[in-house]
Amino acid sequence: MRKAALSLLSVAVLVVGLFVGASAAYAAGANYVALGDSYSSGVGAGGESGSCERSPNAYPQLWANTHAPASFQFVACSGAKTTDVSANQISALSSATTLVSISIGGNDLGFSNIMIDCNLYSDSTCVNEINAAENTAHTQLPGWLDTLYSQIRARAPSAKVVVLSYPRFYDISASWYCPGLSTTKRKKINEGADVLDSVIQGEVAKYSNFYFADVRSSFASGHEICDSGSWLHSVDWGNIGDSYHPTASGQSGGYLPAFAAKAG
Repeated sequence: MRKAALSLLSVAVLVVGLFVGASAAYAAGANYVALGDSYSSGVGAGGESGSCERSPNAYPQLWANTHAPASFQFVACSGAKTTDVSANQISALSSATTLVSISIGGNDLGFSNIMIDCNLYSDSTCVNEINAAENTAHTQLPGWLDTLYSQIRARAPSAKVVVLSYPRFYDISASWYCPGLSTTKRKKINEGADVLDSVIQGEVAKYSNFYFADVRSSFASGHEICDSGSWLHSVDWGNIGDSYHPTASGQSGGYLPAFAAKAG
């Protein structure tokens, strides 16, 4: 009985060792392509350059810096919608691609205009625009994501695809002493982010070897707007593009760990 138990233990250790070793080798030898929008290009993280505003502090670049992929193509672009990824980014994929990251969907719902209007206009305007965006998220975004995910799978059939979420923006518990938008607007903005993430997660679940990496809990641990350690820019009228995007700390402390945990 003792010998049998030891044999089973040895097999278990061997299997775990092989799994961990394969995972590490997978990461180190990956042919990695980073797709997506401004949350993947790194807007707000500093040092952005080019028309796509890619930052050296964005999570794809940070991961590549430490994991020595066999190849790395960073094609995420600020302002991208699902159709932009299809038209301008997925040509970077091939049958040799083994790892893909992407954040996408916010711009399809008019994220930038909603956030501007929520800052400029009334509670009812903000709530109504987010309601309309949520309706689009439920009725049209699934089809747009399905089209894009199918294209990604067709071009990179063996790749692991990590789809990253968007954070909630506001710590509502701190809203009462935090200047800026009303609590009504903040709650609705958070709700909109949750709806978007829920739709994305539902679509990701339909695809083999696609993984949903949720950053919300990391940002909710004292790093939302109104927290002293916020990892998100609030509205910045001097540099409007940075508004409501992760800081360098948000990329390294929120997005990078979420991606790394799924990438292997």
